[in-house]
Amino acid sequence: MKEHNWIKIALTPFSWVYGLITNLRNLCYDYRLFSSGRPSQFVISIGNLTVGGTGKTPVTEYLTKLFSDKIPTAILSRGYGRKTRGFLLADPASTPSGIGDEPMQYFLKFYPNVTVAVSENRFKGAENIAVSNPDKKLLLLDDAFQHRAIARDVNLLLNDFQRPFYNDLPFPAGRLRENRNGARRADAIIVTKTPALLANDVRKDITMQLQRYSRPETPVFFSFIEYGQPETYAGDPLSLKKVKMAAGIANPLPFSAHLRARFDVTDEVVFRDHHNYTSADVEELIKNLKNDTFVVTTEKDMVKLKPLVEALGVAGKFAYIPVTVSFGSDTGRFHEWIFKQTAHLFQAER
Repeated sequence: MKEHNWIKIALTPFSWVYGLITNLRNLCYDYRLFSSGRPSQFVISIGNLTVGGTGKTPVTEYLTKLFSDKIPTAILSRGYGRKTRGFLLADPASTPSGIGDEPMQYFLKFYPNVTVAVSENRFKGAENIAVSNPDKKLLLLDDAFQHRAIARDVNLLLNDFQRPFYNDLPFPAGRLRENRNGARRADAIIVTKTPALLANDVRKDITMQLQRYSRPETPVFFSFIEYGQPETYAGDPLSLKKVKMAAGIANPLPFSAHLRARFDVTDEVVFRDHHNYTSADVEELIKNLKNDTFVVTTEKDMVKLKPLVEALGVAGKFAYIPVTVSFGSDTGRFHEWIFKQTAHLFQAER
């Protein structure tokens, strides 16, 4: 047996303890021993059972694009990795270190139409948004499936196609934040990062596996990532041949596979998720870089690297690949379902 299997076996009893603790916590909320505050906005939560990398950011952006031109919308995030604390509204002076890389990405993409804020306490954050931006009727909670101190109207659970929660264990033997039965709180499950063409029998098998842990009536939708054309850090289209990959995301393997399928990848540099880049990192990335080669990053990395490369005068050596999520053949079904959940919001806007 492989060494890592022995480690997993040794850690499994600790996973049982961790799972028991999370079950007790959830029971306290279920039986109202712990209270959940209900904000004035209609709340859609996007989250997961697995630590990191299930595609929450593209799904949050998808929902923002779907709703924000129809319903005044705000996005509330914890702001993971930021160097500040408390409630902060994003503004033109905000930085990734101040509000976090993902909220910064939302702000740059949707400002001024969408309000973006960060707060460790999501309920207090929602209250503060209601005071500062009372027109916002829809609140999107980024990564809040386990944050039960705030009530939500729609609870979306994301499940990574490559790392399904039904094959995993709670921390530390696995990557789950709680036991699999937490899926019963989901109003819908979105399978993310699937192949663009997924056989019907595979879809049926995954749906059956998921519904072993969710409520029987919970719908399951399938989505996949679409990679856009390369862009400069200034947002201009760019033709690439040779690239050096740099990524500080939870799971860089799909990004690496995309680059290798389309370009001549000369090198790959992987940082930890939410890595706080420094000038030294930039200098190392461009060290010995040939004139016909670009450092190519994800959009999340670009948000943090852009101020550094501009300050060093090397922005012309960097490019990024934007990503979006597509529901493919499930698009109509998903739109019908989500618009049904939010129908009263549209009536209120008339």
